[in-house]
Amino acid sequence: MWIIVIVLVIALMIPVTAILLDSPLGRSMARRLEGPSDGAGNVRELERRVEALETDIADLTRSVTGMREEIQFVQRLLEDPKKNRT
Repeated sequence: MWIIVIVLVIALMIPVTAILLDSPLGRSMARRLEGPSDGAGNVRELERRVEALETDIADLTRSVTGMREEIQFVQRLLEDPKKNRT
């Protein structure tokens, strides 16, 4: 009887272990166990991402500035439409 229980527990532990190892928690534990890796590739990737983000921020800043000017123009038109006509 005990042999059947042991075999059944082992049989159930195999899929549970596989699920845990394939989870994000299992992957992060595996990365920690691997130890420090070569950070040069990671640094280059981060530098590339930072440059892309800086470019995006500059584009967004220009867009916001343009929208602010357009809003001010529309506000002036709404305040006194006859004054701003040419």
